Amino acid sequence: MATTPYINRKNMTRRRMLGAALAAVPLAAVAGPAWADPAAAARTARRLTLPAPTGPHPVGTAPLHLVDRSRPDGIAGPGHFRELMATVWYPARNVERYPVAPWMPAGALQAFLDDTGFGALAPLGPLTAGHVGAPVRRSGRRLPVVVFSHGAHSHQGDHTVMVQELASHGFAVVTVAHQYDTYTEFPDGRVAVPLQDSQAPTLPGDFAADLRFVLDCVEQLAAGCNPDAGRRELPAGLLGALDPRNVGVFGWSKGGTATACAMLADERIRAGLSLDGPMQMNPPLAGDLHRPFMMMSAEFTRATDPEAAVFWSHLRGWRLNIQAQGAVHISYGDNEALFPQVAKVLGWSAQQLQETIGTLDPGQAVRIQQAYPLAFFDEHLRRGRGHLLDGPSPAFPAVTFLP
Repeated sequence: MATTPYINRKNMTRRRMLGAALAAVPLAAVAGPAWADPAAAARTARRLTLPAPTGPHPVGTAPLHLVDRSRPDGIAGPGHFRELMATVWYPARNVERYPVAPWMPAGALQAFLDDTGFGALAPLGPLTAGHVGAPVRRSGRRLPVVVFSHGAHSHQGDHTVMVQELASHGFAVVTVAHQYDTYTEFPDGRVAVPLQDSQAPTLPGDFAADLRFVLDCVEQLAAGCNPDAGRRELPAGLLGALDPRNVGVFGWSKGGTATACAMLADERIRAGLSLDGPMQMNPPLAGDLHRPFMMMSAEFTRATDPEAAVFWSHLRGWRLNIQAQGAVHISYGDNEALFPQVAKVLGWSAQQLQETIGTLDPGQAVRIQQAYPLAFFDEHLRRGRGHLLDGPSPAFPAVTFLP
């Protein structure tokens, strides 16, 4: 499927967005000496932190190296195939003896921050709530599965707040690193960064193909087979733990568009959630969708983007569109937890922080991220029935339900 690459209204990819947010603040406007020497700031600052998940279960993680042998990789050369890194997050039985996973692998994090001009802040990279290799909590029922797709020039850890929240409440979540449009690290030590080549397989349709391949790997895990290319040992209890009949997908930005694309093409996906996805593809997304779909809008709203409005008009099943007032495109993600801390390290003013992450209160933004995706997937993959999705809630005054 031919597609056009995602570029936002300011003609900025994810990497340029971060670079502008971190590097384009005028030096004279910054209070304090930290900006002039980020390395000195990093030496005296505490490690950045992510909010703890609220669910009853500790969280485990397991990395997977996946190779899709149905898709030759013309960039890597003859004999090579589409190669992805993925991570499974899940409720764990116990975590005491297992190390916590970093937000990003060290090499990928360094490359990510180097591209924004802030490599000196790499030692402050946050840790997650996930414990690598911890045994899976088995309760007699298989775990519903949610697959996550990141945005342009982003990475699979970019929405860890949401991912570990879902896992702590009993979901298995698989995050995908879309090769050539991400920062990731392979088991042999190779560090991958976004590729600038316009012919690279980095379009929403390519992301959607990755998601469908990951669903094949979920089926392998459910059947007791290890899909890891190196056959690395998996955590105890992971084989046979996933439920391939209860699968949802969510994604941010281009990943949100890919979620819609994959869902239209693959009936295995029972529910989809887009986090400010532009829904821009060529040819356009087409066809009616009769399964549940939810849109969390910020910049790419139905009122301002015809593609989002057209996609909405083809949703024939359960559908919901909400918007957090004051949110900007990067608000639905770990940015809301991390940028306020970065601002303190670098001496940003409150106005400079708001210009980066919007005027939505960061604390409420995190709670929105934890609550609404969980309520959506709980209702449509586990038939839970709360009331959060019924209408406006006094607990979340910024969230508007769009008709």
